[in-house]
Amino acid sequence: MTAFPTRRLRRLRGTLALRRLSAEHHLAPSQLVLPVFVKEGITESQPIASMPGVSQHPIETLADVVDEAARAGIGGIMLFGIPAVRDAVGSGATDPDGILNRAIAVAASAAAGRLTIQADLCLDEFTDHGHCGVLAADGSVDNDATLPRYAAMGLAQARAGADLLGLSGMMDGQVEAVRTALDAEGFAHVAILAYSAKYASAFYGPFRDAVESTLQGDRRSYQMDPANSREGIEEALLDVDEGADVVMVKPAMPYLDVLNRVADRSAVPVWAYQVSGEYAMIEHAAAAGLIDRDRAIGESLLGIRRAGADVILTYWAVEVAQWLRDGKELA
Repeated sequence: MTAFPTRRLRRLRGTLALRRLSAEHHLAPSQLVLPVFVKEGITESQPIASMPGVSQHPIETLADVVDEAARAGIGGIMLFGIPAVRDAVGSGATDPDGILNRAIAVAASAAAGRLTIQADLCLDEFTDHGHCGVLAADGSVDNDATLPRYAAMGLAQARAGADLLGLSGMMDGQVEAVRTALDAEGFAHVAILAYSAKYASAFYGPFRDAVESTLQGDRRSYQMDPANSREGIEEALLDVDEGADVVMVKPAMPYLDVLNRVADRSAVPVWAYQVSGEYAMIEHAAAAGLIDRDRAIGESLLGIRRAGADVILTYWAVEVAQWLRDGKELA
């Protein structure tokens, strides 16, 4: 007689209902955060050529963007500001009337508590040299001179109404500097997301188009070496010790091993940023007819969740939230 297998793992794959029932990992709209670019001096949305479907928004229409995101049920938006004028120390980042701080206030009012208002805390969009900190006389980024600028930026964003500050500059001691400043000024309730393991990655290319980066050179002296994983865990643990409420791994796709190891060690939530290059690769490959766009999006997000991310920043947040509400199979 032919011996048939007694264990048939395919049994739980036969229908969509069975696959949903036996899925080990799930994705919900509340686990998604939408990055949003707000540009000073424009009157209508401007598409970003390298990121199909993503635009820079004028502050006048930001409330509509926030409302759409809130109705989609996503967890939050992460705001990035693109100023009309930049200088050596990023003065616009701490100006209450600067584009990012005004955007925070508009978004907070429009959200009315329906989702979290998050703000990028870094100087790169506001400096004329495009680096994430102030420069020393020799042209290097001065870590310790940058920390007071970050503290001031954190206070400006908290006063504008941000719920969570995304510290993305990769300066040593940045979490402690910002946490100390917030607590001293009565903003103990404002949360800190530390971009703990932020790698010096080629996958940020389209983002630099989106924020019209002025960077010359690279950020390898302060962002992490792609060859290192243990260092990423150490960075995350240091940030938790300094007061981070959430830690981040960025980019997501090339660093799923780091994400998984940080998630295993972290006592606080762990997020991941599906960055512009990850987004653009799928969109452009799909436009060329090389891959199934929707399945590739879903598979990529499930992979990030499976690796250990509690929340994912993704430019598909609103679209995928609609899929989830409609019951669409992700992959």
